Amino acid sequence: MNESLYVVLGAYPAATLATAFVQINLVGAAAILAVALFRIPARRAFGPAQAYHLWLVPPLAAAIALVIHLARKPADPAIFGIDSDLLALGAAVWSVGAAAVALLFAVSQARFLRQVRAGLAGPAVVGLISPRIVMPADDAGYTDAERELIRAHEREHVARKDPRGVAFVALWQVLAWFNPAIHLAAALIRLDQELACDAAVVMTRPGCRALYAKTLLKTQLAATPLPLGCYWPARGRHPLEVRIGALKRERTELPRTPGGVVVAATVDAIRP
Repeated sequence: MNESLYVVLGAYPAATLATAFVQINLVGAAAILAVALFRIPARRAFGPAQAYHLWLVPPLAAAIALVIHLARKPADPAIFGIDSDLLALGAAVWSVGAAAVALLFAVSQARFLRQVRAGLAGPAVVGLISPRIVMPADDAGYTDAERELIRAHEREHVARKDPRGVAFVALWQVLAWFNPAIHLAAALIRLDQELACDAAVVMTRPGCRALYAKTLLKTQLAATPLPLGCYWPARGRHPLEVRIGALKRERTELPRTPGGVVVAATVDAIRP
């Protein structure tokens, strides 16, 4: 943390910063729940890439809430009725939790990278500054066409800078480890990333839907988490069910306007 940030934060009492931290978590959680509810109808009306971009809303909402909160005149800590010892205890608990989550991520990352070196992991993209595509050493089960589809999918991750987005989410999981909405967002963001890349691949190869679905079925999804990188996760509602369903769905084209999203949301609400 640089000196200028210390100067800025030093102008605010600890209680003010603590309430700001709580406020941005509440605002961010509300935005996450809104996106979680809205992402499926938005995907069907606008497409997977546009639905994925909805995840910019929670950090933007949290940032606006923080600016508004800190723009107010710093208040006397006594106004909040928060004892300094309680603040210190809360900071200690937060620090221990953040360190534990960071350690868990570091262990998971190291385990995944060991599997990469052993040729047992992939397909995936690892690395932040210079992302690289990794494939399992034994990929003889794929045809040349299937391998090209897999690499096209992973190249989409690199082109979209998805590894950096995942790293940003992992950072917020560490900082806001106590907020269940953050962890929900992390899981949904990974799935929406995959769907957006799937859509980009089949958009440029309209005749490959059946082959792409077959390739997905042949690919072993990773059981080991990869906190910093893009991979085909196996957690939650089975990703293959969602991704192949998205490939098979013949989406009715609605006007790409707010009205189109409302219609899509209504259809989803009444559909059995």
